[in-house]
Amino acid sequence: MRENVRMGLLRIATYNIHKGVQGLGPAQRLEIHNLGHAVEQLDADIVCLQEVRRFHRRQARRFSHWPTMPQAEFLAPMGYSVVYRTNAVTRHGEHGNALLSRWPVLSHQHEDVSDHRLEQRGLLHVVVRWEQQPVHVIVVHLGLFAGSRMRQIEQLKRFVQREIPHDAPLVVAGDFNDWGGHLAKPLAFAGLKAHHGLPLPTFPSRLPLVQLDYIYARGLQVQRSFTPQGPIWGRMSDHLPLVSEFRVSSVRHATRRSSLA
Repeated sequence: MRENVRMGLLRIATYNIHKGVQGLGPAQRLEIHNLGHAVEQLDADIVCLQEVRRFHRRQARRFSHWPTMPQAEFLAPMGYSVVYRTNAVTRHGEHGNALLSRWPVLSHQHEDVSDHRLEQRGLLHVVVRWEQQPVHVIVVHLGLFAGSRMRQIEQLKRFVQREIPHDAPLVVAGDFNDWGGHLAKPLAFAGLKAHHGLPLPTFPSRLPLVQLDYIYARGLQVQRSFTPQGPIWGRMSDHLPLVSEFRVSSVRHATRRSSLA
């Protein structure tokens, strides 16, 4: 049994995998197999993925080792549950968000948050049972334009208010494309907070300069956050993964114990 399972920690990772392919034109290379090993090394209870291919006919013809199954299923460690929903439909295929979970999945749904016709975006909402309680996880990949991101955050806040009990543990993780950290304040109004301390740059992966990927939480206390280090992480995607470990907040834990007494 893993050490963080014994200690009652919930480890969550978010990773934009760039559709499993790196490089441009003739220099393109298939990285999905390396990404499979990488996801295992993260050893996370829940892995939130963005830019995940369901299929792509042209790249399947180009790369002889293109997986025969959808990327989310290919990347899932043995025994993990897989939830995938498409955000974007293109001429040759589909891609979207996915969640891989060590713990049982209770339910899931998808919410379209596309702001304009040039960018198809969505929220993937999954409820996971951890330590005999439901934990809500929302996987996001927000737009490239600042105005779009602010409108998508407002949609996210309305979705949370409509679909998630106010006292339920909640995690919102993904690629926020938040150049400058402007989304932390509106998310704080919804009770969602990321790790405190210095930024953890995730982009570009070869020389990380800015943090575009975040893990926000409500009803959970972050214990630590980190990005994996080493040259291999700089070649598999244009983003680095971000990992955070959580405990149930002390107030909620005390309330839960008293209700069971």
